[in-house]
Formats: sequence, C-alpha cells, structure tokens
Amino acid sequence: MAGAAGAVFVPALAACGGGSGGSGSGGGRLRVGVAGGSSNDTVDAHQPTDNPDIARVYNLYAGLCRFASDFTVQMALAESLEPNEEADVWTAKLKEGLTFHDGSPVNADALIFTLERITDPDRPGTSAEQLSKMKRDDLKKVDDLTVEIPFEEPYVTFKELCAEYAMGLVPEGYDPESPVGAGPFKFEELTKGERSVFSAFDDFWDGRPKIDELEIINFSDESARVNALVSGQVEVIAQVPHSQIEVIEGNENLQILESESGMWLPFTMRVDKEPFDDVKVRQAFRLIVDRQQMIDQALNGYGLIGNDMYSRFDPYYNDDLPQREQDIKEARKLLKEAGYEDDLEVELVTGPISAGAESAAQVFQEQAKEAGVTVKLKRVTSEEFYGDNYLEWTFAQDFWSARHYLTQAAQGTYPGAPFNETHWDDEEWIELADKARATVDDEKRGELIKKAMEIEYERGGYIVWGFPSMIDGLSKKVKGFEPSVVGHPLGGYNFHAVTMEA
Repeated sequence: MAGAAGAVFVPALAACGGGSGGSGSGGGRLRVGVAGGSSNDTVDAHQPTDNPDIARVYNLYAGLCRFASDFTVQMALAESLEPNEEADVWTAKLKEGLTFHDGSPVNADALIFTLERITDPDRPGTSAEQLSKMKRDDLKKVDDLTVEIPFEEPYVTFKELCAEYAMGLVPEGYDPESPVGAGPFKFEELTKGERSVFSAFDDFWDGRPKIDELEIINFSDESARVNALVSGQVEVIAQVPHSQIEVIEGNENLQILESESGMWLPFTMRVDKEPFDDVKVRQAFRLIVDRQQMIDQALNGYGLIGNDMYSRFDPYYNDDLPQREQDIKEARKLLKEAGYEDDLEVELVTGPISAGAESAAQVFQEQAKEAGVTVKLKRVTSEEFYGDNYLEWTFAQDFWSARHYLTQAAQGTYPGAPFNETHWDDEEWIELADKARATVDDEKRGELIKKAMEIEYERGGYIVWGFPSMIDGLSKKVKGFEPSVVGHPLGGYNFHAVTMEA
C-alpha cells in the first residue's frame, strides 16, 4: 500500500470541516498550541530539533527556496537557483530590495555568511552534513545579489536542501540570542519550555502577515493541548491526538484541518547495540508489526500503511519492494536463529513527542507478545527524550517530516548525519548513496536510489509502519490555513496567510 502511494506523487489535500479559504478581519494575536518543547528550546536558525523549534524557524526565517503545500520547490528569497551543466557549481541570485528584520539587506554577503555558519566545524548546523561536499572556502561573490556555490562533485539535490526549514538566511554577525531573520514574523520573546512571541514583519518578501502577532505555546500533555483549544486558551493546536478528534468535531465552534502527509513515526533500532546488532532481530521486529492494526488503533485510522521505507513522495521510491506484513511464525523463527526463544526482553523509550507515538508504542507492546517478546515501555517527557540521551536510545521512536530520499538520508541515515538515531553505517549502502548524490542523469540516479532503499528495507534500523495524516484543530474564527503534505502541522506551520474573525 505504501509502495503504491509512493509511486508517483499525487497531492492528496483534504480539509475536513473547512479550515482553509474564507476571510477574516486581520490583525490580532494568534495563539498556537504545539506538542513538545523543553528547556533546550531554541530560536537558532540552524539548530532546530523539536516541534516548537521547527514552528519557530519556519516563521522567523526564510531561505533561498521553500516547499509549497504540494511539496514542489518554489523560489523564496532567491530570484533563481541554477546549477551548471555538471551540477557541481550552483548560482544563487537573490531578489532585489529585500531586508532582514533589522533593516539590513538580504545580499550575497549574508548568503555566504549563512552557508559558512551552517558548516562551521566547531558548531555545525543540522544541515551541515548535506553541505559536506561544498567548497566552503571557495564561495564566490559575483555581485551584491549573486553567489556561486561550488561543490567537490555534482550535487543534484541542492535546490531541495535550500527549501529545508533549517536553511534560513541570516545577516552577517547573526546572534541566536537576539535572532534576526527574513521570515514573516520578527522575534519578540522566548521562555524556554513554555512559550515564544513574534510580531508581523511588514517587509516580508511575500507580503505582510495578516495577523499582528503570533504566540507559540508548548504543551507536553496531549489532553491539555485539546483542553486549551476547547476552552479558548488558544485558537489553534497542532496534531490533535487521534483519540480526541471526535471532541473537536463535536464542538460547533471548532474544526479539523486534515492533511495527508509524508510524515513518518518510526521505531528506531540501534544497529550497533544488542539485540539489534543482529539483523535477524531487526527483521523479526518488522515482522511483528500488524501495520493496519497500528493505523487503526494508534492513529484512529488516519494514516497510510508503511513498508519500512521513508520518502514516499520521492519520484524514485522503490515500489518493487514487497509490502511487509505481520508474520509471527517467521518472526519467531528469526529470533530463535538469533539465539532468542521466548526470552527476549527489550525496553522501548516513548513519550509525547508527536501525536500517535505513545499509542503506537502500546500497540507494539501487545503485538510483540505474540512473538514471545516482552516490551517494557520507558515513558519519558519530551524534554528527557530530546535531552542528553537523544540519539543514544537503543530502541525508541521519533518523528520525521516529508523529504526525498537522498535529502532524508543526509539528515538521518548517513554515519555523519546529525540525527542518525539507528547508528546505521553500511559500506555498501554508503557507496550507493554517495554515487546517487553525484549522478546527474535522472534515470541512473533513480536506479541507485532504488538499490539503496532495498538495502535499508532488508537490513536497516527503522520500522516505518505508517504515514500519519496531519490532524490539526482550529477555532472556526481562524481562516486561511491550507492542507499541506510536507509533514509538518498547520500547513507546514504556515501562519502567513491566516486571519481571525473578531
């Protein structure tokens, strides 16, 4: 099913109960409840990690490009971004007359400063690995608005990278303690773990936001987030818990915004730690999962079945891989071959990191019993989950938005990726992925991507059981949100066109 969904990208945008279109009076403060957040919250343009961080950088900053709601790449601060014939030198030309929030110009110097900051070896940004082949010392200012960006080898997916939320341009001398960007909203205040406030930027390149202020409020408890919407404490919440969708639908003052998405909520198995260092255990755990039951119970039916592979919208998604289904008999056989016979006990770390995550952990715990596996749930707060042990958990979960395969691999699968939570380090896979990243010919690159996907499908560390639909809750006074497949809530945290009725 996932294979069929990933064959060719067909945007499936659906708004249940409205949420888009219409008009409001404009102005006012929009209060938004977002899942997660902690004392590690940041407004650093190039270091976002959890949901509130991502919501903030989407609105504080703007990059050369951006993803539209159908996952196509559009120019943002760039007038154009084009490669040479070999795709080893890209030329970025910025739009004329743009400024940052402090009035300084968006120019070639700022772009060069931004690229150098992201790839600072002493404090690399989350996109640094994807720029590891950039010739950092050879960035060339052609004129005030034009920069040539050279790479050691062809880099065909650079435009996609420039649309990522962690690639926002910042001015020279940027200080994340007093953040300045070129996004639709200006920074006003941040109380880590609690809330952040922003004001409309009059000179945003795509027009001034219609609301005057934006307040992003952290909620670590799912019920509290829903209660805040019902009571009018906030006008909007991201990621309605699937078990409480009926609460929203049953309230005449509220509405649901539903978006099919490429978001995924994997179980993460460290391939370098027992028992998951044995590929048979990883294969067995994938066979334990009844994926439809997981969708039905953890997501209340709001999602599509996965096939242990991410990037369902990638044009080269490997549809030839057979849909993996629950097979308890084979799972028991593999576990026995790995030395475990009804005596395997594992700890699964879970928490309120994203709607559906904790429910999925509970469902897996029950399904694993059928294979003789005891799963003990370690429930932690969002702060602890993303604290010092993040990326070190042996068996845990995470959430990811939609990305094409090579871009996602650079974020989470390469050994040097900033979020390699499975500690994947497979020589054959690396060789294929490296070759794909440097292959200009689309057909040949597609073949390499499919082979790399097959390796992960067979021996990787992810269990990709499904792609949750984004379900957000809104007051009916709020207008202007559009469904989006990018895999982040609220149309990709897009508050630019939102209005509120008095």
